[in-house]
Amino acid sequence: MGEIQNIVILTGAGVSAESGIDTFRDAGGLWEQHRVEDVATPEGFARDPDLVLRFYDMRRAAIQAKQPNAAHHALARLDAEWPGELLIVTQNIDDLHERAGAKRLIHMHGEHLNAWCTGCDTRSPWTAPLIDRPACPACGVHGHLRPDVVWFGEMPYRMEEIYRAINRADLFVSIGTSGAVYPAAGFVREARASGARTLELNMEPSQGNHWFDEARQGAATWLVPEWVEEMLGG
Repeated sequence: MGEIQNIVILTGAGVSAESGIDTFRDAGGLWEQHRVEDVATPEGFARDPDLVLRFYDMRRAAIQAKQPNAAHHALARLDAEWPGELLIVTQNIDDLHERAGAKRLIHMHGEHLNAWCTGCDTRSPWTAPLIDRPACPACGVHGHLRPDVVWFGEMPYRMEEIYRAINRADLFVSIGTSGAVYPAAGFVREARASGARTLELNMEPSQGNHWFDEARQGAATWLVPEWVEEMLGG
């Protein structure tokens, strides 16, 4: 792998699943017994803000009780030791990559442990509930905080930066993602068009599996450490 300098890694729910964080939705389109439209769209929030805030309050509390797994730790090690450019783009809204030590990281779908004030457009670290409509730490106004999470129909964060990194990458790796949610599902084609090699590490072939030069199936906690070991010449 000596010719590889720049790596972009996309991670999805499969990376956090073995830490006990549910994958995004089941085959019936439900997310923890809720319709995705009810808890993960701006329309759902406008219709029933209490339902949405309670749902995210429960998940925010649950995430703080989970721990990074071997896949998170392996990627943090690669981030620390890889001499070329590297970017981890995660669809996950938990903080397990950070807690494992990853630094070169973009949360394209936002972060559970942030709150976004729609009044003053400030994002603040947030670990407490939002259901009681607390004041924004920045502007002091009550009732404008919402989860800093990208819902369906909203634009993911830092896309220009992500595409710039993909267009420079020699290797694009997708880990634990279904290949069903755009724009992330299109990253592999963008990488191939730029001449990058492409690798998928997943429990089962994703919807975009045919776009990858190589695919390996299995649990992230053993596939990822094994791959990182290869990359670092162990």
